[in-house]
Amino acid sequence: MLTPKPEDFNWDLIGDKGFGGTYTAAEKESIAAMYEGTLSEVTEKQVLSGTVVGITERDVIINIGFKSDGLISLSEFRDVEGGVKVGEVYDVYVEDQENASGQLVLSRRKARIVKAWENIQGALDNDIIIEALVKRRTKGGLIVDLFGVEAFLPGSQIDVKPIRDFDIFVGKKMEVKVVKINYTNDNVVVSHKVLIEKDIEKQKAVILNNLEKGQVLEGVIKNMTNFGVFIDLGGVDGLLHITDISWGRISHPQEVLNLDQKVQVVVLDFDEEKKRISLGMKQLTSHPWDALAAGIEVGSKIKGKIVNVADYGAFLELQPGVEGLIHVSEMSWSQHLRNPQDFIKVGDELETVVLTLDRDERKMSLGIKQLTEDPWTKSDAISKYAVGTKHTGLVRNLTNFGLFIELEEGIDGLVHVSDLSWTKKIKHPSEFVKVGDKLDVVVLELDVENRRLALGHKQLEENPWNTFETIFTPGSTHTATLISKNDKGAVLELPYGIEGFAMNKHLVKADGANAEQGDSLDFKVLEFSKDDKRIVLSHTKTFSEVAEDAAAPADAKKKKAAPAKGGAKAPATAKTPAVEKSTLGDIEALSNLKDTMDGKK
Repeated sequence: MLTPKPEDFNWDLIGDKGFGGTYTAAEKESIAAMYEGTLSEVTEKQVLSGTVVGITERDVIINIGFKSDGLISLSEFRDVEGGVKVGEVYDVYVEDQENASGQLVLSRRKARIVKAWENIQGALDNDIIIEALVKRRTKGGLIVDLFGVEAFLPGSQIDVKPIRDFDIFVGKKMEVKVVKINYTNDNVVVSHKVLIEKDIEKQKAVILNNLEKGQVLEGVIKNMTNFGVFIDLGGVDGLLHITDISWGRISHPQEVLNLDQKVQVVVLDFDEEKKRISLGMKQLTSHPWDALAAGIEVGSKIKGKIVNVADYGAFLELQPGVEGLIHVSEMSWSQHLRNPQDFIKVGDELETVVLTLDRDERKMSLGIKQLTEDPWTKSDAISKYAVGTKHTGLVRNLTNFGLFIELEEGIDGLVHVSDLSWTKKIKHPSEFVKVGDKLDVVVLELDVENRRLALGHKQLEENPWNTFETIFTPGSTHTATLISKNDKGAVLELPYGIEGFAMNKHLVKADGANAEQGDSLDFKVLEFSKDDKRIVLSHTKTFSEVAEDAAAPADAKKKKAAPAKGGAKAPATAKTPAVEKSTLGDIEALSNLKDTMDGKK
């Protein structure tokens, strides 16, 4: 069929009926049907294939078989290598069939996004492996490009072993599998680890089936903790405990090992049920005790470094893996045990003496004090601390029954609480002295065999009770002050700090009232005991006996005053100068005693 030329067209056929007026109704319907058949049915928000039919400076003209062509910004084709060309076919997204200008609106970028999500979902549903490009590092992992969509690859999903440097993967391609999609936040999570875990499981099964104790393996340190390191044995992890790293003492594995380091280890134990493998490294070398010099024996002097200090002692390392214990009791001759940390620190280098040695059990006890002479065995020890000798010592400890004084290192003595003062009743040594104070003492007893010294402090002074016996005679009257009261009576302070006691019935005053704490009154001595250091007094007797004497008949007074036949004289009455108050002689004796006591102090 020949196509008529425009110049051959007969315009007269149009006539008054207009353009197409010569077609019958049936012909028009047929032509319309043919025209409609050449157009595609287009729905908005769908992806279609379109052909490039034209390119302008700003846009690319795409024909999707619709009644009009669509335009897409040329910027959406920047990724096309060599540039976009007429005739090429691309997926496009229909945004709008007809905008305000009557133009079909298309988008290649959105088409790629829709297609990408379809591919991602398909990969998740069908367990498909995808090759992704690592774009950049982010917190906790990597960002990879997945069909133009950014997906997150967590650091824990990069490999079966911990990855510490994520930057080495940036810009490289990596096979991944989609493990999670969140359409709400447009998030995709992928994993590379799952791809190698299947292979690892196969390797793991082979290793576990062939594993046995004593087997030597090579592995790579993948993780390090304060209690040991985890070693990758080729798909199976084993624990190398810190105590099995070195024969010597180490505080942390990083002192001798590094991450990613290849090491030789030996299988110590294997739990098939729990799949736990215990590894050792020091077991690949001989024990240091086997190489210990034969010349080292009990009594030998050896040097080493302190590697640990405990409450009970310190450990001295002679060489890595060979240690000896210095018990706290072997650090000093002093019987007053102290904390080793007070004078020994980790890292100190010391000389010691071997006390015991067991090569089979690999045990050794050491001593420091043996480097010096035992103070109790010195030739002058007996004469130096003979009974009656005077010394000045340091108060080391206080107990309920007394205090311990160190006269020199290794020589301690006990001062009983009753040997602190002649006059004061001390319930606890803390009332008299403090730890760290210096105190003058005299040796009361010496027991060299049992290393014991009994010391006294009050014995440095003359016993004042010998003088008190002549002053505070029964029947004598003295002024005293009530310092405390209880249900039984009151404690009184007599001259020069000596204390006496009066029962409640002897505290009644002449007006019938009871004496109270702080009152200073005259008291009569009822009883004096030098051995028991006890003085019993009465205030009531100072006036009641005077009244009784005044009311008694004259014959009774004479009889009372008369001395007993063949015996000692009767006690003097309260009016007699010898018992009414302290005499001038008594006052002089007390004055001398006071001067003596003040001089001692």
